[in-house]
Amino acid sequence: MTASTSRAGARKTTSGNPILTTLYTADPSARVWDDGKVYIYASHDMDPARGCDLMDRYHVFSSADMVHWTDEGEILRSDDVSWGRPEGGFMWAPDCAFKNGTYYFYYPHPSGSDWNGTWKIGVATSDKPASGFVDRGYIEGLGGFAMIDPCVFADGDGRTYLFYGGGGRCEGGELGDDMMSIKGGMREMSGLEDFHEAAWVFKREGLYYLTYADNLHENNRMHYATSEHPLGPWTHRGVFLEPTGCSTTHGSVAAFKGRWYLFYHNQAISGQGNLRSVCIDSLHFNDDGTIRTVVQTKEGVPPAGGPPAADSDARTYDVSAGSVGGGAALARHDGFDVATGLQAEGAYCEFGGIDGGCGGRASLAVRYATPERLAKLRLTVNGADWSLINALSTGHPASLTGKASITVPLAPGASNTVRLTGGYGEITVASLTVSLFGD
Repeated sequence: MTASTSRAGARKTTSGNPILTTLYTADPSARVWDDGKVYIYASHDMDPARGCDLMDRYHVFSSADMVHWTDEGEILRSDDVSWGRPEGGFMWAPDCAFKNGTYYFYYPHPSGSDWNGTWKIGVATSDKPASGFVDRGYIEGLGGFAMIDPCVFADGDGRTYLFYGGGGRCEGGELGDDMMSIKGGMREMSGLEDFHEAAWVFKREGLYYLTYADNLHENNRMHYATSEHPLGPWTHRGVFLEPTGCSTTHGSVAAFKGRWYLFYHNQAISGQGNLRSVCIDSLHFNDDGTIRTVVQTKEGVPPAGGPPAADSDARTYDVSAGSVGGGAALARHDGFDVATGLQAEGAYCEFGGIDGGCGGRASLAVRYATPERLAKLRLTVNGADWSLINALSTGHPASLTGKASITVPLAPGASNTVRLTGGYGEITVASLTVSLFGD
């Protein structure tokens, strides 16, 4: 076991697309809070997927420069929702708002086994933007057949609005001061053409924008409409995001440090429409306020501001300090040990005695090499399954430049065990770097 002054992996010059690669994430809602960071509240496509029904375990991601992203960890799962569907899953596109010292996390979730007929808009709250959320129930009077994808828009006059919809219908209404009730009820948004789902509302230079996904078969696009009022009527302006190669589309728009961005998803990593990944590209406006068609790139966006500080509290655990089994073996590479043979089903490497400090969130960064386009590892922490994590190609089986990072809770003290189980492609593991969040 050795100490480390930084997390594995070199600083990046652009965000790259997709920006989040360890987990499959979709439906990004981007919010900029007063701490100077941008946060992404995304849905999570569980791997292996069975469709959209297994989506669960909301994670939050943050960045101070749009390029280096931190997984803040899981904030809610269906098991935390006492009123929800008994079978779980169906944790679809969320959003987050802030008012009077409280963060409000909004998410769609069915209350019954008849999932598409029992949608509700749930609310969880916290005094922090990315941890400590507790479910508070759902907004009375909302939901029903196909009504999903909540979006919350806070206007400059102190009034806040909720939008949601699906199945061709989009509704909006003003939220009460408690952020869990609707003043005067919801009303249908007029003037939208070919609305499907994924409503998102923002304001720029006094003009309101409503973006959404259309009904193009198996290849949705994103449209937008504008209005002089937050609840319309709306004027349709056209398509600004062409198909991404994914069977669905969903996005959000945010300004950060003077630049505008579109957050969306594609299936570039998995090749599967139910295993999606979040992307970012620049958003540009014409002089008349219309939006230019977004150019989808592999490079992503350049930095906005300086990079985050290195984590001086990170601790690295070498594989030689743990154990291997199930067909895995230790080998020597450039003067240190690595775990090989993890392509065998059931093969594993295990790190014991992981120090969780006082307990709480910790980033786990796996350093690896793989010649595969996409390999995977099953992550288990203290016996709990945290699902498959992705390991993208490093180009060579001995090129230990890969980093897969995920944030999980650890127990207090040096009693934690992390196991990585293979059987999902050729991969070599060198070490595990643990960085405590300190909360």
